[in-house]
Amino acid sequence: MKKLHVLSLAFSATMLLLCINIQAQTPVNWTAKQLIEPAELAKAISKKNDAPLVISVGPGATIPNSVDAGMGNSPEGLAKLKAQLKSVDKNRKVVIYCGCCPFEHCPNVRPAIDVLKEMKFTNYYLLNLPHNIKKDWIDKGYLVAK
Repeated sequence: MKKLHVLSLAFSATMLLLCINIQAQTPVNWTAKQLIEPAELAKAISKKNDAPLVISVGPGATIPNSVDAGMGNSPEGLAKLKAQLKSVDKNRKVVIYCGCCPFEHCPNVRPAIDVLKEMKFTNYYLLNLPHNIKKDWIDKGYLVAK
């Protein structure tokens, strides 16, 4: 009986933490106008002289010529992102992406967008990957980094 009580308590604590995490991820800190579609980004990165700065804040840099900042939900990843953006013109077009999971569960994009806001960037976007990088980018045949 004691074992069952401990398991029940552990389960309840886990569910509470999950609910808190999901609630913390619910607010969106970008606008619909700040979402860039995969087709639009794929076209933009093919233009060598006018390509945006593309930064991965997720598990890896899948998109060609994108910069891997590390996980956007870690202090190390955010520090790396800030360091990479330090010398970038505040008006330059910047696109961030993660693609680990659907936006409502993604722990990485919101902190990265907060960094762009804090650093006063004016032309930043979030790659619209509502499901994940595989379904919304790779499976559609867009180029991937080698």
